[in-house]
Amino acid sequence: MEWWQLALLTLAGSVAGFLNVMAGGGSLLTVPVMLFMGMPGPVANGTNRIAILAQNITAVTAFRRRGFSDFKLSISLSLAAIPGALAGAMVGVRLDGEMFDRLLALIMLGVMLVMWRSSGRKRGGDGQLTRKRLIAGHICMVAAGFWGGFIQIGVGFILMPILSRVMGMDLVRVNMHKVFIVLSYTVVALIVYASQVQILWLAGLCLALGNSAGAWVATNLSISRGEQLINRVLNLVLIAFIVKLLFF
Repeated sequence: MEWWQLALLTLAGSVAGFLNVMAGGGSLLTVPVMLFMGMPGPVANGTNRIAILAQNITAVTAFRRRGFSDFKLSISLSLAAIPGALAGAMVGVRLDGEMFDRLLALIMLGVMLVMWRSSGRKRGGDGQLTRKRLIAGHICMVAAGFWGGFIQIGVGFILMPILSRVMGMDLVRVNMHKVFIVLSYTVVALIVYASQVQILWLAGLCLALGNSAGAWVATNLSISRGEQLINRVLNLVLIAFIVKLLFF
């Protein structure tokens, strides 16, 4: 690859890392950039996992340093997501992309409606994780893991309502758990992709550098600015991507 392509990937990765931690949808930027450079879909999908892995290592570390961590619950939710991610990755290596944009747009529209409906409310009431909420959240994680292993794009828009509406968490803790879960299942997904399709490691490392930088900025902003900023970014990203997918 030429130097300008690697530089473009690093720049795209920095924006994607910020969006992925704050809301989601960053891979809707990085994967099309790789496709534009001539990479086949499964190769771009697999290469993108290198950046996702680095991004979430950075985010988990940054959350931890700021005093935000609950590894017991994060690990439990990750263990529920990993089997789904394994199955999704096995399907994703054979992905041809037909009807994917419209399906993703519908999912994002549904998420936006759920998040808007809950706008202004204290999510989860007293924030107590009841047994019912825990069971429901873990069941939903299997499906979220499948989507993440399958295509990754937009998985944040699936994880956020599960953690916020189903499990009753505030949005800062939603992002805290989200980055750990994505980190965990991405290890499995990357192994599957690396064993089945070509991974462009240099391109992935450039993406990883950018994603990590964007993730670090987003993590610190989400902690210092809280739910209001996360909500604004989430809604703006959802609107932009829905319009892009449906009409362009």
